[in-house]
Amino acid sequence: MTTVETTKSHEQITRYVTATFLGILFVAFCYLMNYSLILPLLVILMGAHLRLSRNINSRMLLNLGLLFMVIVALAYFIQYKFPNTTFVIPVASIGMLTMLLFNSYRLTLIMSFVTSVFVGNMLDGGFGMMIMFFSGAMVGGYAVYEARTRGQLFTAGLFASAIQTIALILMYPDSQKILAGEFMSEYLYPTVANGFLSALFVVATLKIFESICGVLTNFSLLELSDFNNPLLKRMIMEAPGTYHHSLVVSNLAEAASNEIGANGLLTRVGAYYHDIGKMSKPEYFTENQLMGGNKHDAIEPSMSRLVIINHVKEGIELAKKHKLNQAIIDFIPQHHGTSLIFYFHQKAIEGAGDVREVDEENYRYPGPKPQTRETAITLLADSVEGATRALDEHTPSSIQETVQKVINNKFIDGQLDECPLTLKEIDRIAKTFTRILSAMYHGRVKYPEKKKENGHSNRKSSEKDNSETNSDQEPGPNGS
Repeated sequence: MTTVETTKSHEQITRYVTATFLGILFVAFCYLMNYSLILPLLVILMGAHLRLSRNINSRMLLNLGLLFMVIVALAYFIQYKFPNTTFVIPVASIGMLTMLLFNSYRLTLIMSFVTSVFVGNMLDGGFGMMIMFFSGAMVGGYAVYEARTRGQLFTAGLFASAIQTIALILMYPDSQKILAGEFMSEYLYPTVANGFLSALFVVATLKIFESICGVLTNFSLLELSDFNNPLLKRMIMEAPGTYHHSLVVSNLAEAASNEIGANGLLTRVGAYYHDIGKMSKPEYFTENQLMGGNKHDAIEPSMSRLVIINHVKEGIELAKKHKLNQAIIDFIPQHHGTSLIFYFHQKAIEGAGDVREVDEENYRYPGPKPQTRETAITLLADSVEGATRALDEHTPSSIQETVQKVINNKFIDGQLDECPLTLKEIDRIAKTFTRILSAMYHGRVKYPEKKKENGHSNRKSSEKDNSETNSDQEPGPNGS
């Protein structure tokens, strides 16, 4: 057994022991508090269902358990300290947090159901209260799907309040009772406030749960996409060519991700950071070699290989130093996979004079190969962007041919073997790349020279007018 396998085995054992301990602790808590022991049975069965259905791993199961216990503890605290305000307990926040953290309708439904049943039973609220809490949690969770602004969270809180209020009215259809002052103060007003309090609780705790669960929500991704981020600001100053390359790759990758239903925002942000390792030696990479010539002309291919491969290692170290999430760090090694550094491999063969004297494995990136659709798309976008930029002529047909050739080569080389992309999705990705690159490298209208009155051209006047036309006048018919 390798060291990596041993480490994973120890982590799994630790998680199983932790889960077992928490399960026993939970049963003991219910027993001591005189809660029905059928409640922990329900929770354990739901956890077992999720684990056995292979939808989640043990770590995610522990994170869901933590969310559940936090809401239960909060409900107990409110019941103990403020016994007459049980309808204000923000159970809807469990659905909202689950959706924001794990982006899953199925998990949101299950967590909303289990938590609502448990809290409703704990408060002796009966079946009606359980349904009310469940409705609010489910609607609130569904309303924050792919949320990117705080306003969407409070809108979700409004929806949760509305559905819980409707559920309360359906529980007590007697209009005279509903309009009674005592009923409104004890039931109606707290229920209306419940959704907004749930949204406030989510806003206050989301960053904490992100850190504990080790996940990235859209809110954190948007923060990382801010170009005032220290890493991105440094790239702009130290490696402007790499920065521009990353922007183009991010546009390509995000569009392709959206086309096949992958996480476009994650792909875009991952593409921003995929080449941050180049900042350590920016002058050794083509996009940053403006006027100083090619540094690799003065060194051996074996040394060039080390410099090129080392930018992956340095990128990972830099990302960890700045405490980037693992989901972003994965883009750095996986956007190359185990691809061959073709140029320097061929240069080494030419220098050696015999292909057998050059070990191809030494000229491959260390990997791993892309494990997700997002990192695989970034690998393809990175390769396609570089190959298209190197074309002498950027016609739609040449771009389409290049895109197809690059993607086919990556597929044949096995770089897409470990990611869940299908052939149909790869075809749609190729078409998206071709469409965007063709638009980027569109032709420009050639403006005619300005003629003098005697019919002769005035070169200086023509150059000046063309310059002004290109910068100040309205776009030409091709959108330039």
